Amino acid sequence: MHKHLEAVILDWAGTVVDFGSFAPTQIFVDAFKSAFDFDLSLPEARGPMGLGKWQHIEALGRDPVVGARWQARFGRAMNGDDVRHIYDTFIPLQVERVGVHSAMIPGVLQAVHVLREQGLRIGSTTGYPRQVMLRLMRLAAEQGYVPDCTVCADDLEAGARPGPWMALDCVLQLRVGAVAHCVKVDDTLPGIAEGRNAGMWTVGVTLSGSPAGWTLAQYEAASPAEREALRQRVGSELLAGGAHAVIDTVADLPALLEQFERRMDHGERP
Repeated sequence: MHKHLEAVILDWAGTVVDFGSFAPTQIFVDAFKSAFDFDLSLPEARGPMGLGKWQHIEALGRDPVVGARWQARFGRAMNGDDVRHIYDTFIPLQVERVGVHSAMIPGVLQAVHVLREQGLRIGSTTGYPRQVMLRLMRLAAEQGYVPDCTVCADDLEAGARPGPWMALDCVLQLRVGAVAHCVKVDDTLPGIAEGRNAGMWTVGVTLSGSPAGWTLAQYEAASPAEREALRQRVGSELLAGGAHAVIDTVADLPALLEQFERRMDHGERP
């Protein structure tokens, strides 16, 4: 049993399901193509990952490269009507295809089992809207993953990441005694900012998430040197973005939490 920590709040795509976070990124590419016959690359689609999906589209419109290409194509900047049309195209595509990328990331179920045995509650937040999550939560439950609460990007009037509100809503639902007793785990910079803004310990996931962009097969085939190079690149980005620590995947989380407990024994707080 942990002396200090009370809860872990996990992201979804790229953290507990969908190794490499391909479901949302590929659908953004498809939605831009379907809505406006506009070509968006997969790396471009990954850029704002972690934001709510409406905000993600807005961020792509403001991106210097994507925005300039949009301006050249349509003779104007992306506007609110454009964002709405892309979003309305995105959502049914995402609901339809989220199951293709719903497999649990290896080691997550075992790690969550260990955390529960240690008395920790499990919350979750996501950039997905509730409409998408209703399907993904069912698919995850069939695999044995049922967090104690899930807060979606469109659940709260205050907004989503990088603000603290989804993580803080988990605190309320889980009845946690102090935000400093929570750990937020995410593969994206907005998700790390969410945890930091909420006053929590934050952990970045380096190899299973969107910044890494590897499929599970690519991860398994990679050499130790290739994994280390990716670990260093993504890890440095997440640490610079405010993560207190980084891990390869959630499978490594239980051991890291013991380090946080020792730091808290010495009076350290997030």
